[in-house]
Amino acid sequence: MGKWRTHMCGEIGPAIAEKLVKVAGWVWRRRDHGGLIFIDLRDRTGVVQLVFSPERSADAYRIADSARAEYVVSCQGVVKLRPEGRKNPNIPTGDIEIEPASIELLNPSKTPPLCIEDDSGVDETVRLRYRYIDLRRPTMHQKIALRHRITMATRAFLDREGFLEIETPMLTRSTPEGARDYLVPSRVNPGEFYALPQSPQLFKQLLMVAGMDRYFQIVRCFRDEDLRADRQPEFTQIDIEMSFITREDIIDLTERLVCHVYEQALGVDLPRPFRRIEYDDAIARYGSDKPDLRFGMEITDLAGCLKRSSFKVFYDAIAQGGTVRGIRVPGQGNLSRREIDDLAAFAKSAGARGLLWVSVAGANTRSSFSKFVTQAEMDALGHAMGASDGDLLLLAVGPGVEISKALGALRFHLSGKLGLAATGNVATCWVTDFPLFELDSAGSLTSSHHPFTSPAESDLGRLEAEPLQVKSNAYDLVINGNEVAGGSIRISKRDIQERIFRTLGMSDEEARAKFGFLLEAFEYGAPPHGGIAFGLDRFVMVLAGEENIRDVIAFPKTTSASDLMTGAPSPVPDDKLREVHIQLVRKPDKA
Repeated sequence: MGKWRTHMCGEIGPAIAEKLVKVAGWVWRRRDHGGLIFIDLRDRTGVVQLVFSPERSADAYRIADSARAEYVVSCQGVVKLRPEGRKNPNIPTGDIEIEPASIELLNPSKTPPLCIEDDSGVDETVRLRYRYIDLRRPTMHQKIALRHRITMATRAFLDREGFLEIETPMLTRSTPEGARDYLVPSRVNPGEFYALPQSPQLFKQLLMVAGMDRYFQIVRCFRDEDLRADRQPEFTQIDIEMSFITREDIIDLTERLVCHVYEQALGVDLPRPFRRIEYDDAIARYGSDKPDLRFGMEITDLAGCLKRSSFKVFYDAIAQGGTVRGIRVPGQGNLSRREIDDLAAFAKSAGARGLLWVSVAGANTRSSFSKFVTQAEMDALGHAMGASDGDLLLLAVGPGVEISKALGALRFHLSGKLGLAATGNVATCWVTDFPLFELDSAGSLTSSHHPFTSPAESDLGRLEAEPLQVKSNAYDLVINGNEVAGGSIRISKRDIQERIFRTLGMSDEEARAKFGFLLEAFEYGAPPHGGIAFGLDRFVMVLAGEENIRDVIAFPKTTSASDLMTGAPSPVPDDKLREVHIQLVRKPDKA
C-alpha cells in the first residue's frame, strides 16, 4: 500500500466495496452532523465522501473535526456501500463512502481568497494572482485535461501519418515576420541580441530543404503585440510542414486531424469535407475573414434592386461606386427605437456611416426612410433580403468592404445579444484565396500573412505592377467564428522570394542580410512545400466552449502581458544588466 494513497478519489466505486484503501487530497467540504463528521475529499479525478465516527476511531474523529477547507490529508479506511437514503446520483462516487480508521493531516491551509467550488464571478485579477488555487477548481481541471487529450490525439494522429516531431531553436535571429520580437541580450556577444521565435517558420522550411519531408512540433512562440481575449504574448502552436504536396493535400490532412481530435477529445463526429469560402466572398457575405456559420444573417448586396432608387442616399452611393448592403434579423421587428438606436451606435463604432432600418409587418411596415422610397422599391428590397413579417432589416451605405465589415461586426454583436451562436453546433469552414499583400496603418505595403507565402501562380505577372491585386496560396481554418489554424504553400524558389522582398520595399542587400541563409538554401534543391499551424490555445478554447484563451492556459498573462502571480516582468539589479552589456536610460525626475 502506498504511503499516501492506493487509489485516486474518483476511482473509488462499488467494485471495491469492503476493501481497505488509502486516499489523499484536499478537504472540499466538511459537515458535522452531531456524532458523525462528513468530509468530501477532492483530487484531480473527483470527490469521495469520508465518514468519521468517534466509535470507530477517536483519534481520526478528532483530527477530522479540526480539518478545514483545503487542508491536505491522507486517510485509510474501508469502502462501504452507502445506505439507500444517502446515495448521491450527482457524482460518480455517489454509491459509496469510506469509513476511515486513520487520517493524517499533511498540511493546513489558510482560508482561500477565492471559492474552489464553482465559477462564482470572482474577479479575474484575483484568479490570476492566486492561479495555483484557481487551478484547483474542477472546471479548470477539466479544461487542462481537455488540452492534454487534444495534444495527445494530435501527436498520435501525426505519428501515424509519418510525421517526425523535431524541435527548432528558441534563441534565433530577429527577422521581420509581422509582429515585434522579444529580444534576448547575448552576454558572450556584447551588443548583440537573440530573438524569441514568433513561429518556427524559417526553420520548418529549412527542414523541408533538408529532406525531412513531414515535420510537426507543438511549440512555444512569442510575439510582442497588443493583447486581447484570444491572444497571449507567449502561445503554443501545432506546427505542421510537408514536402511535395498541394493545398488540397494539406486541407485533407488537416480536416482528418481535426475530426480525429474532436472524436478523441469530445466524442463528437464532424462531417467532412469542410465548407470553403473565398476571402472576397467571406468579406462580402459575412464581413469577416473568420465567419461564424452557426447562424444566418448573411449580408445581402442590394445595389441591383436599388440602383435606380428615388432615395438620393441610395442612388448617389451606388452611382459613385459604393453600394447598399443589409442584414435580416429574424423575428426582431418589434425592437424599440431606443434598441435600434443602440444598434446604430454600435454600427457606427464599427465603421458604418449610419444605419437604416425596416420593421417588416405587412401593410404596417415601418422604416427610417419609407417616405423617400416607393412601395415597389420597399417590396423589392424585402424580396431581395428574404424578409418575412416580424423581421428587422438593417442597412448601411458606402464602400462595399467598409460597410460589409461594419455589418459583419453588427451581425456578430447581434448573435451574442440574441443567443444565436449558443446552439452547441460546430461550424467549420476554410477561407481561401487571401490577398498576398495589404496596406498597413501607415499606407505601406505589407504581407497579409508572412513574406514566405507563395503567390497564386496565375498572378505572378502582376506582382510588381499590381501587388494589391495578387492573390496568395494561403488558407485559414475557421471554427465557430474563430481562426484556429492558418497556412500556405511556401515559396521554394530564390528568384520568386527575392521578388517578394523587393515588392515589400526590401533591397537585395537587406534581404541577404536578414534572410541570406534561407535564400542560399533555396539554391540547393528546395522541394515544393507548405504547411499549416494551429493556435493550440485558441483551438482548445473553441473545443472547451470558452471565449477567453486565458481559461485554457495553466499560467497565462494579463492583457498588459503581466504575470500577477510571479510579478513578471520585473526590474533586475544593475549588475545583472552589466553582465549582458545593457545600460538603462532613466527618465529624469520631475522637478
